[in-house]
Amino acid sequence: MKHSENTNRVCAVIPFYNEAKFIDDIICETLKFADYVIAVNDGSNDGFLIDCKKNNFEIISHKINLGKGSALTTGLERAAEMDFDFVVTLDADFQHPPELIPKFIEAVRNADLVVGNRMNDISPMPFSRKISNALSSMLLSAKTGTIMKDTQNGFRIFRAEKLKEILPSFNGFEAESEMLVKAAKNGMKIKFIDVPTIYNDNESKMKNVETIIGFLKVLFKK
Repeated sequence: MKHSENTNRVCAVIPFYNEAKFIDDIICETLKFADYVIAVNDGSNDGFLIDCKKNNFEIISHKINLGKGSALTTGLERAAEMDFDFVVTLDADFQHPPELIPKFIEAVRNADLVVGNRMNDISPMPFSRKISNALSSMLLSAKTGTIMKDTQNGFRIFRAEKLKEILPSFNGFEAESEMLVKAAKNGMKIKFIDVPTIYNDNESKMKNVETIIGFLKVLFKK
């Protein structure tokens, strides 16, 4: 796939697990703002259906649930094989509004990686997530020597040529923190832009104990 005549080609990667309520709509909505979508089904067993009439997307399926980090790696590796300039990652449950993708594209013009920052509007955020976000951001800032404002936010955009340097090795939610650490170690310019804090009635897939253990592995990994 070659599109070198257009220097702003954007691919979106959407990992999902049991998101039958949202997945069809999020793909169609994202395609209004991205040229292509790679949706990674991480072993869903909810009988989801895709009715989106557009044809510039694909779904890659894991046979079993491997974790968000694994789904991200699958999608990002696939995106890196294609001729895109930028790659966006966003969640499938509309906590990351696709209409903000142009804002990310504009921001990444003078950065290598742009991450959404919800920490200026945390009132809708569950208390436990406020604490975990604040602590993880503080600790990763100390580890990397780079100010990290919202390390747990998966709404991001990457320069495509940088992806292979920062692909995660962890399989869980901690993979998103690991990518920030790798980006900082590789001297990449990381930027944060404000995004709204959105929580809906969808049950969180994040398991607190597993996520904490995974984060500690990232934190103390050399």
